[in-house]
Amino acid sequence: MGRKVTLATCSLNQWALDFDGNLERILKSIEIAKAHGAKYRLGPELEICGYGCADHFYESDTLLHSFQVLRKLVESPITQDIICDVGMPIMHHNVTPILLIRPKMLMANSGVYREMRWFSPWKQSRQVEEYFLPRIIQEVTGQDTVPFGDCVLSTKDTCIGTEMCAELWNPNSPHIQMGLDGVEIFTNSSASHHELRKADQRVNLVKSATIKSGGIYLYANLRGCDGDRVYYDGCAMVAINGDIVAQGAQFSLNDVEVITATLDLEDVRSYRGELCQPNMVIEPKRCHRVKVDFSLSSGDDIHLPTHQPITWHFNSPEEEISLGPACWLWDYLRRSEQAGFLLPLSGGVDSSSTACIVHSMCVLLCQAVEGGNSQVLEDVRRVVGDDSYRPEHPRELCGHIFTTCYMASENSSEDTCSRAKGLANQIGSTHMNINIDMAVKGILGIFSVVTGRWPQFRVNGGSHRENLALQNVQARVRMVLAYLFAQLGLWARGKPGGLLVLGSANVDESLTGYFTKYDCSSADINPIGGISKTDLKRPLTDIWGD
Repeated sequence: MGRKVTLATCSLNQWALDFDGNLERILKSIEIAKAHGAKYRLGPELEICGYGCADHFYESDTLLHSFQVLRKLVESPITQDIICDVGMPIMHHNVTPILLIRPKMLMANSGVYREMRWFSPWKQSRQVEEYFLPRIIQEVTGQDTVPFGDCVLSTKDTCIGTEMCAELWNPNSPHIQMGLDGVEIFTNSSASHHELRKADQRVNLVKSATIKSGGIYLYANLRGCDGDRVYYDGCAMVAINGDIVAQGAQFSLNDVEVITATLDLEDVRSYRGELCQPNMVIEPKRCHRVKVDFSLSSGDDIHLPTHQPITWHFNSPEEEISLGPACWLWDYLRRSEQAGFLLPLSGGVDSSSTACIVHSMCVLLCQAVEGGNSQVLEDVRRVVGDDSYRPEHPRELCGHIFTTCYMASENSSEDTCSRAKGLANQIGSTHMNINIDMAVKGILGIFSVVTGRWPQFRVNGGSHRENLALQNVQARVRMVLAYLFAQLGLWARGKPGGLLVLGSANVDESLTGYFTKYDCSSADINPIGGISKTDLKRPLTDIWGD
């Protein structure tokens, strides 16, 4: 009997309700896993329908299309001779839990997560029921029912237990009791969004899950923006007995990433026998085991090399700020079917940081194209409107998809204007200097005709109220002009498409309310809206250079 197993986990860029595209990426990941000899493939949370379906989870069509995709997976020859772990919503007892061998037992319901709005957790520990499959699945598998509940898979050579996303973060995580009951492989299908320094926590949690009682842990995660305002940053990994042995990328433009690891089950058994056996306590109610007539190992694996522990490379906060929002910007841009971005560039820290992030995006795109990523090249060509275009340098690409503008008034300084122009030259954006005095005077003229009064700045003898109103007029004129140039700027240059307006209000301004309403706070998207001023002051340009 063999004892070495090859396992696969992945990060997929799944789009909410893109059932055809999601199916294609799932099948591609399974194909890659099998090519590397894997007998078990784990996917991210809700990969069939996408995680960000929001209130579409209430619609029966979402459930129907998910089952249609599941049927195609079952029918595909690609899914033969491998155990595939996929996630989708289902209806059971008139509520909607998540099914992946078993329903989710602990929901994420804080911060950006609202799972309790759409789903109900499974509360019946160690209990299993029969779930009647819909006809479209029965017709393919010949089954009427499948086990539904808190259960694990028992193959001929090992035992596999699942926990999902937030369950890993819970103080009473399911892997604890499963490990005590002899489960050797733990899997986690996740939809964990990017936050600064969050990767450190994930890695520590995964290592901790196996260092106390031994075992193998597979972690899968979504990648991309999924049509929402958060970015899922991958970080798929495999661990054994407290050591990471395989690491996926945290920031990548690849829609499908699969990592595999070959591990020896005997290492888990030896670890438990030496360190954990005296403390192993079997609960009165053991895990319900679903027997599977399948082996993850083979009989001729004695010479198969196993993966050894690695040191995880953590990105610095500066790298995370540069790379995370950059990946999210690209995902958002290609899905919006717009032709690029427009940013009012004031020469200050916030707008300059935003500009550097767009340049980082262009660096990543050029690297991906150079590395042979055909999907990125296809998307770049569609965005720039040229089927023969191939980006050669980030500055050159920036000129195609990024427009910056300095909106000067009679109160602006030459220093800020010079800084904005200098940064635009460095990153290669198409830059414009726009004087807004005419627009401001036109608006004040309308006010004067109606009221007979002309407000003055405080330095010219005006009151505090006049001073504040005049500052806000300038700020709001800039917002109107930004949207005008975003919609018609390319048209004026004889090019197709429109631009997305970028905001540059950091999280400190949002928390304190220190910004002008409908100025830089008004934009299509704001890449730095979750980043503090302190972190933004770090030298982002040091990541990529000039």
